[in-house]
Amino acid sequence: MRFCPLHEAHIPFYIITIRTMTSRIEKPKAASLTVALLQTDIALTSAEENARRALRLMDRTPGADLYVLPEMWGTGFNPRPGIREQEEAAQALTWMAAEAANRQCAVAGSLPVFDKTGNKWRNRFYFITPNGTFHYDKRHLFAPGGEAENYTAGTRRTIVEWRGWRILLQVCYDLRFPVFARNRDEYDFALYVANWPASRQEVWRVLLRARAIENQCYVAGVNRVGTDMFGTTYAGGTELIDAKGNVVAATNDAGHEEAVCTQLDIDGLRRFRQKFPVLADADDFQLSLS
Repeated sequence: MRFCPLHEAHIPFYIITIRTMTSRIEKPKAASLTVALLQTDIALTSAEENARRALRLMDRTPGADLYVLPEMWGTGFNPRPGIREQEEAAQALTWMAAEAANRQCAVAGSLPVFDKTGNKWRNRFYFITPNGTFHYDKRHLFAPGGEAENYTAGTRRTIVEWRGWRILLQVCYDLRFPVFARNRDEYDFALYVANWPASRQEVWRVLLRARAIENQCYVAGVNRVGTDMFGTTYAGGTELIDAKGNVVAATNDAGHEEAVCTQLDIDGLRRFRQKFPVLADADDFQLSLS
């Protein structure tokens, strides 16, 4: 069954259902979400080749509501981006929009973007639907890899509503900072796209589970494979975790291009949160971003 996209500003969390002699408040009909996680190798500054690789995996997982690509999926990561990255990222973004429209789905993944309004480079996580484009600028830049030298950090979180789900967008190094991702019943599903090296694979695995458990949400971690321009190796480890920390879906071959596809159940997530309301007991705080 296919579901129509929700318009962010116009769908209430509850609807009124009127019956013959009474009225009561009901939650909207439970919505499942079919998610495909695309674990790709990334050709440096070649949007055409990277789109070809992504397309091959998308064709193996037809009919998904959401396709998620790794961090910098269209160009690869370069700490000193230039005109080539700008051109290739624009081509990759056009391809994402076309696939979202043709498949009537959402396509998500990050790209290097030159923000002309402030003359700044951003590591921008795009979430594109047939009806609109949303984005999140990576908050926590990876200084040890040189990212903070030429990229500018974002200053806000982004939560997108799509087909009945509230989805938090996060990028790679953000995974290490739980306060920024703290859930106050604001989202149901967190997406982490990454270039996470094989040498820290166990950290990736543990932190994905931690974010899912502490925020009582689904978490998807989509990592690349292959070797980057500096010789760093990536082993993938793409997986989807439920709110109890269980692995719902994961890639089988470490270090190989692969897609995994699964259906998420929002009704089951709501029942778990009601039965075990951890979020209601969370500490209150204010987060200052500058």
